[in-house]
Amino acid sequence: MILALALAMCRLSGSILLAWPARAYVFVWRGTPLLVQLFLIYYGLGQFPAVRHSLLWPFLREPYWCAVLALALNTAAYGSEIIRGGLLSVGSGQIEAARACGMSRLLTFRRIVLPLAVRQALPAYGNEFISMVKATSLASIITLMEITGVAAKLISETYRVTEVFVVAGALYLLLNVVLTRILAAIELWLNPTIVRPIDSPVTEEALA
Repeated sequence: MILALALAMCRLSGSILLAWPARAYVFVWRGTPLLVQLFLIYYGLGQFPAVRHSLLWPFLREPYWCAVLALALNTAAYGSEIIRGGLLSVGSGQIEAARACGMSRLLTFRRIVLPLAVRQALPAYGNEFISMVKATSLASIITLMEITGVAAKLISETYRVTEVFVVAGALYLLLNVVLTRILAAIELWLNPTIVRPIDSPVTEEALA
């Protein structure tokens, strides 16, 4: 999320030197499949001697860190657009009111713009988090033993395809349900005025 915020700020900075590299980053990472990005990071970086002899090689040769890096860079591109939309949704009147109170640009951003932008962007960013949880299934392609990788191994040993994949799908569903509840709680905490949905249907007697 920090990288996504930095990219969004670069896009909105008004500086060509900052905006165009950020725009190019978002264009490339949103325009290419995550699976290709995983392959390029895991298999491609090791082709460069400079990378193999760098301090980062102990991490980049491990499938876990390659998967984390690919997922982080990918979600940062999508998240930056979500955050940028949240920042643009803050009304100019609120910014002018903050400046009229004597707030500096930095204080206005920290106390007014950023909190309002987070409230606006959280629902969409929550969907991006859920998408990333499901996208972790691709990590099994680079030999990382996550849920899908373990499921594939069990299938090769037991030949019970349906049962194993049903359990794997249930685990992903459980993770997403927990994540959805957490995000809903955070959204309610940030927006205490949100009206909770009515649990029971409205009857004719109640309307009478």
